[in-house]
Amino acid sequence: MREPAFWRPPSTWLSRLLMPLGAIYGEVAGSRMARKGVDVGIPVLCVGNYHVGGAGKTPTTLALVQVLRDLGETPVVLSRGYGGKLRGPVRVDPSRHVAADVGDEPLMMARQVPVVISGDRVAGAALARSTGASVIVMDDGFQNPAIAKDASFIVIDSNRGLGNGRVLPAGPLRAPLDLQIAHTDALVVIGDGVAATGVAALVAGKGGPVLTARLVPDETSVAALRGKRVLAFAGIGDPQRFFRTLCHAGVDVVVEKAFADHHPYAPGEIDALSLQAKRDGLTLVTTEKDVVKLSSMPAAAEIVPFAVTLVFEDKTALQAFVIEKLNQARVKTLRT
Repeated sequence: MREPAFWRPPSTWLSRLLMPLGAIYGEVAGSRMARKGVDVGIPVLCVGNYHVGGAGKTPTTLALVQVLRDLGETPVVLSRGYGGKLRGPVRVDPSRHVAADVGDEPLMMARQVPVVISGDRVAGAALARSTGASVIVMDDGFQNPAIAKDASFIVIDSNRGLGNGRVLPAGPLRAPLDLQIAHTDALVVIGDGVAATGVAALVAGKGGPVLTARLVPDETSVAALRGKRVLAFAGIGDPQRFFRTLCHAGVDVVVEKAFADHHPYAPGEIDALSLQAKRDGLTLVTTEKDVVKLSSMPAAAEIVPFAVTLVFEDKTALQAFVIEKLNQARVKTLRT
């Protein structure tokens, strides 16, 4: 979906008009979050956010996977498979599946880590465990109560923040902020902006760590674009973050084309972008998430995928927190 303008401050009459619906939605969402989830027998670490749209969950998930591997764990990512037609549970196979089957984010991540998609998260967790997982990393699902979580890492973009701070449909929040903070174990703040300052103070006030991180472009991607003028396009939750990342890496972005999150590109759209780029002497560039949806299109070979990695400012603090939560989860399992 494309985020409506009235979700951003300052408040508008339409946002205020929708606040009663937001109150109802928030009451239902909050009551769901209070339910006790199923213990799936191995630790579950959830990566989520407070609002709809992009905040950086996927790079955070992959960074957390690497931390777990460094600790000797065998992580498997569990995803709902948003945008895919398969309901699962099924393990994603990049050699067999396409984005229309399993969703763009799971397909992208499956190139680096085992990924299971399932509309039924408990069944998905069972499949992940049967494949040898020692820990499950849930990509999204913070507000879903189906599975008991041992730690929830909430991701927030320091430039975007939480919009107008109101609950759907009056604003972007999936549930009232105070209820979501109560379920937050750690906050991951991406970037060097100030829009997350207030939320960070609330999480720190309840004793949760606030972990700062930044998106670091892959040097190979930067080198492929050095000295070139580019047409950048993206169908992610926050395309502007992608465009900013390109500019900060020194890429000469001439044209920006933003599409809705998980946008299913039609061949005609990509052909049109290709023609525009050729006409104006530009190089096409997009995200890794977008490029997995384009592999079957003739123009795909012309598009440069721009890879980024999430780097934590204090990786030691993150490792210590993860070890603490894994140990707590395993002691709890032994006692039961």
